[in-house]
Amino acid sequence: MTAFVLVPGAGGQGWYWHRVVERLEARGHEAVAVDLPATDEEALLEDYVRTVVDATPRGAARAAGGKGLVVVGQSLGGLVAPLVADRCAADLVVLVAAMIPRPGETGGEWWESTGQGEAARRLALDEGRDPELEDEVEVYFHDVPEEVRAEAMRRPPDGQTDGPFRDPWPLDRWPEVPTRVVACARDRLFPLPFMTELARSRLGVAPDVLDTGHLPALADPDALVGLLDGYRAELGLE
Repeated sequence: MTAFVLVPGAGGQGWYWHRVVERLEARGHEAVAVDLPATDEEALLEDYVRTVVDATPRGAARAAGGKGLVVVGQSLGGLVAPLVADRCAADLVVLVAAMIPRPGETGGEWWESTGQGEAARRLALDEGRDPELEDEVEVYFHDVPEEVRAEAMRRPPDGQTDGPFRDPWPLDRWPEVPTRVVACARDRLFPLPFMTELARSRLGVAPDVLDTGHLPALADPDALVGLLDGYRAELGLE
């Protein structure tokens, strides 16, 4: 049994991962989706990391005869997941449509330093969309099944403070943990060419690509779980 710890993006709702959790558990793994302190004005990046570390079931998985810990970060969770993986001696970190930080860079600086805004604007124009229109359905949920989208709309996040974006990313280099990157072919926030170049330039890896928008755990959990389980098998984790 492998333990998967699933870190959500902005808004901090562990519910985002519910379709992935049930599928990982059906394959015999342990899966924990963590709620982040997204509405806490005092919570900084370190508080997010500590929240996830505290929820990580490494000991329980080992005691039950399991082997392996995989930390998965979505979007904003890309700032958190590698720090958790480093502290918990994880076997693998997976970044899903995620921010990939550089040592010393704040999450707030990341958007400009990576050119994310221009990349998203260019894609919107290419697709004939208004780049100034900030419609969450159009940007995030355009490919999510209607019934799942409706449920998400019934449970909107209470907000996201800028706390985790204030502090410089604290490590002086990427942790010595195998890392995989998942990019999404129809992502309107982090377009595929943007994510491909970001993964190449910052981690030296080519991403695996899912045919979804920014929220693959809601749009196509089977495909995402297939990748996660494949990564686990590649590393020989049980």
